[in-house]
Amino acid sequence: MSEPILIIETEPSGLVWLRMNRPDRRNAFDDEMIDALSEGFTAVAQDTEVRAVALTGAGNAFSAGADLGWMQRMAGYSHDENREDAVSLAEMLHLIATCPKPVIAAVNGPAIAGGAGLVAAADIAIGTPDAVFAITEVRLGLTPATISPYLLAAIGARAARRYVLTAERFDAATARDLGLLHEIVPAGKLAERVRALAEALAEAGPVALEAAKKLIRDVGTRAPDKALRAETAERIAAIRVSPEGREGIAAFLEKRTPAWSRKGRPGKDQGPT
Repeated sequence: MSEPILIIETEPSGLVWLRMNRPDRRNAFDDEMIDALSEGFTAVAQDTEVRAVALTGAGNAFSAGADLGWMQRMAGYSHDENREDAVSLAEMLHLIATCPKPVIAAVNGPAIAGGAGLVAAADIAIGTPDAVFAITEVRLGLTPATISPYLLAAIGARAARRYVLTAERFDAATARDLGLLHEIVPAGKLAERVRALAEALAEAGPVALEAAKKLIRDVGTRAPDKALRAETAERIAAIRVSPEGREGIAAFLEKRTPAWSRKGRPGKDQGPT
């Protein structure tokens, strides 16, 4: 029996690894991989025991983008078939970006084209020195349309103009400078660093994490006008009186561990704002 194209591993801490498992193809994705990732992220989103998700690739690559065989099939698709195929990819990226659990991209090697899009869609991206990136679609006469919302949010329009138009490769240090990566760690320390981040995330309220992710998406670059001020005031008021909010404030004031914390360190730095 062949191995699954997406390996799902759950750790006691509540961290779930989603590992793209096509090392012979550098974890390039096609419609089958897109479906597997969509199903995987749908499942972890609904699992109350999951506190964080790590997305990575098997072997020495994160993801080389679109699979050659898939591209060959798409070349013969009609416009409607291509649109349907692209919608599946766009929806998969949306599932990653809007997953109620924090998503960590563990970038263990090259992340090319759509692979870079997967990194951009994650909340946190940790890479190794071997991680290299390129947005190569224009070299194929295409555009990075489906990944563009996440890429632009990660690196900004100015940097995107260069790297989308030139399709040139850039290294992990450049990716960190651009904001596509948050940290670079030695290859042998990647899983350890992901687990440390997952432990920190497990100290936070799961409802608060989901609400915070939605807050960032919704507020974005909006100006702090009267409507936004009222909206954000309502959001914090609502979460303060929620069961999780009340428990978090009580635990902070009583210098004890909140009931929902996985690690169990009392809050001590500052109160909710």
